[in-house]
Amino acid sequence: MKLTDISRQLATAFATVGMTGLVLVGCNNSSAPEANKEAATENTTAQTADSDIDPEHSKIVIGTTEGDFADMVRNQVKGALEEQGYDVELIAFTDYVRPNLALAEGDLDINIFQHKPYLDTFKKENNLDLVEVFQVPTAPLGIYSGKKTSLDEAYKGMSVSAPNDPSNFARALVMMDDLGWITLKDNIDPLTASKTDIADNSKYDINIIELEAAQLPRARDEVDFAVINGNYATDSGIKLTEALFQEPSFAYVNWSAIKSADTGKKWVEDVTNAYNSEAFKKYAHETFPGYKYPKIWDENTTDATEAPENAAVEAEAAQ
Repeated sequence: MKLTDISRQLATAFATVGMTGLVLVGCNNSSAPEANKEAATENTTAQTADSDIDPEHSKIVIGTTEGDFADMVRNQVKGALEEQGYDVELIAFTDYVRPNLALAEGDLDINIFQHKPYLDTFKKENNLDLVEVFQVPTAPLGIYSGKKTSLDEAYKGMSVSAPNDPSNFARALVMMDDLGWITLKDNIDPLTASKTDIADNSKYDINIIELEAAQLPRARDEVDFAVINGNYATDSGIKLTEALFQEPSFAYVNWSAIKSADTGKKWVEDVTNAYNSEAFKKYAHETFPGYKYPKIWDENTTDATEAPENAAVEAEAAQ
């Protein structure tokens, strides 16, 4: 089944759940006395006026995948924004499809879980009006041990698991090409590589097993080697230093995303500043060693394969 078909099915299901939630919320306050409603409204207005927040958007719903991105919100960003006066809600997902659909449907204000090549592909295939805003510390993709504990143990007929979404699968293929396990065709786009772009797999005759990214850590004992996304590796207790090989490119440092209509709004600026504050940088360095950090922090050595970035967006994040 194509990713587009899966996305459409999930979008329908998610929209139904979202509408049910709205109905329940709407019914919850129907019996409140009118005087109490007015008092509550006045109190909320007064609190908003006294705080340094977006007066038109006092609650921010952030969506992430479970793991490090969720921890960043729970342990640092949420508190910083709440001190400023915002009400912050975190919704954590276990897949890479629903966060963008939920954002487009308005169930989220911002999501943080994906690199730009994935966002670009997903929004094009699903006709979503989303845009990236700022980068976040990102655990790199790595090859980890399964039944085999060293790259020297690679053998003909071995099995290698990899994330099944197109952009991360492409990254896995590029890593295997870097290692000399397979040979990709000349002049292909490394951001969109697929099995049809493999020119030669005869050296090891690898059985590439595609799985949902969240399943990869749990399935390590069923394969010889596993290509695992960094956030799911750390969420499963796997240390990044245990990787047998890490992706060298900085093209896949992850981004936040919002609806295009929200570009330039104060609450977006405030979230951006929270993720680029000195307090957050200190937290990231202490909590996530070995990660790749946002380019705007000027702490990484980039390479020639890095994907082009939106200069206007980066300039806005620097403000």
